[in-house]
Amino acid sequence: MLGNFSDSIVTLTTWIVPLLLAITLHEAAHGYAALMFGDSTAKRAGRLTLNPVNHIDPFGTVLLPGLLMLSGAPFLFGYAKPVPVNFGALKKPKRDMIWVAAAGPGTNILLAVISALLMHALVVAPSSAQEWIFLNLQNSIAINLVLAVFNMIPLPPLDGGRVAVGILPDGPARKLASLERYGILILLGVLFVLPLVSGALGAPISIFQSLILPIVDSLYSLILTVTGLGG
Repeated sequence: MLGNFSDSIVTLTTWIVPLLLAITLHEAAHGYAALMFGDSTAKRAGRLTLNPVNHIDPFGTVLLPGLLMLSGAPFLFGYAKPVPVNFGALKKPKRDMIWVAAAGPGTNILLAVISALLMHALVVAPSSAQEWIFLNLQNSIAINLVLAVFNMIPLPPLDGGRVAVGILPDGPARKLASLERYGILILLGVLFVLPLVSGALGAPISIFQSLILPIVDSLYSLILTVTGLGG
């Protein structure tokens, strides 16, 4: 029994380590991009750091992923405290908003590629640690791709929503931006309530399964091919 517990702890670390790294770098990237375009809010708030403690949200970073894992959910999801950005302080707010928002998902894509490339170096790792490192890298690719794709959903306050607000003409952009106060509620309804209700009615609908996962799978295959890991 003790051995099973130890194995569970080791397995848990192969998810926690890449998740913390993915979330931390995602948020820090927003702050660095904002600073680059003229807003120092994140810097003054101490969020331009790779210390995960400064980015952890008790519910989004710890409780939610833990509950999803324990419930056997088909996906692992989490989020950190949003990095504060004063879009009005950006040099060209409407244009620069796009780059600040895209920096997070872009960083996750980059981390997924780096994780895949690092698999080529497994042969030089101690044999006793190779499986643990492999699982970390494998999970890192999956987690970073899920975060990137999920965050690009065009609904504020997600990054994709801010990108859409920056791209759309002023009228539609204002209407989309007005949804920000309800965005998280809409998202939770679509991701969790809709599958439960539709499943109870005999016609299950899962946006995650039907929309997000197929994109993640395609990107996963592409990255494996580009990095020389594909079959």
